[in-house]
Amino acid sequence: MVFNTGSALLDAIVLAVVSLEEEGVYGYKITQDVRKVIELSESTLYPVLRRLQKDECLIVYDREFAGRNRRYYKITEKGSAQLALYKNEWQSYSSKISDMFSGRIER
Repeated sequence: MVFNTGSALLDAIVLAVVSLEEEGVYGYKITQDVRKVIELSESTLYPVLRRLQKDECLIVYDREFAGRNRRYYKITEKGSAQLALYKNEWQSYSSKISDMFSGRIER
């Protein structure tokens, strides 16, 4: 992709992915789901997850799987509210850009 993905957009995408699973999602699965829409390395993802946890948008817990622990991330009420804000902002932003690209911008 030729467009740079800023931290707010990464936060929004991660929150959207995590919000899809009521019980939470483990890190590797988040990476795989995010990669369906943008290129992302695990080394990029984990700082995003830590930031969202620090900002109280995600909670973290461990669960055993096949004899080892997996770290799960679950969206909080604050995270859901932040995601709603991101969705509204994205609708406005993407609509304006689409209008500009299609020549429907007001002059």
